[in-house]
Amino acid sequence: MLRSGRYKTRWLDIRGTVDRLRSSFRSIFKPVDMDSKIVVFMCVVGAASASVLAPAPLLRSDPLPQYSYGYDVQDALTGDYKGHQEHRNGDLVTGSYSVVDPDGTRRIVDYAADPQNGFNAVVRREPLVVPARVVAPAPVVAPAPVFAPAPARVVAPAPVFARAPVYAPAPPLSFPPPPPRPSGYHTHTPTTTK
Repeated sequence: MLRSGRYKTRWLDIRGTVDRLRSSFRSIFKPVDMDSKIVVFMCVVGAASASVLAPAPLLRSDPLPQYSYGYDVQDALTGDYKGHQEHRNGDLVTGSYSVVDPDGTRRIVDYAADPQNGFNAVVRREPLVVPARVVAPAPVVAPAPVFAPAPARVVAPAPVFARAPVYAPAPPLSFPPPPPRPSGYHTHTPTTTK
């Protein structure tokens, strides 16, 4: 059995809720002013008139690269001796470099690289020829012997040993009991009357 009054009341409640939502929606989204409309219009026009950039062209590598370079350092002041030479003709790279090792030998590395054999290096060592300074030998003069009188014999007194003190334990510490702490409660001591 339908009760029409009940549903009618609900419908009025829903309708009132919708009206309240509509009024709050209007208060949140107020009409925009003219300046905002112009800004939005200019953004749309700018986005529409933007053009797509052309992709960057691909750079092609040289099919037959050729170069040659080298350097050589001969610094007698610091003892720095090194060098490097390299040549490239297409895919074939050849070269060598040299460096002086800490033990005084010169290490020379000859290398070649190509697509068929890869990188191949041959290492060889050569003694470094550095002209040595000629130094005149210094004359050797022996010092004259020095004689001193024999030291006097000193007789030390015989040691005296004292007896070590005997340890006696200290008396135990004793403390009086702590005084009673005042209570936070108000107390009453009963008194007797005669």
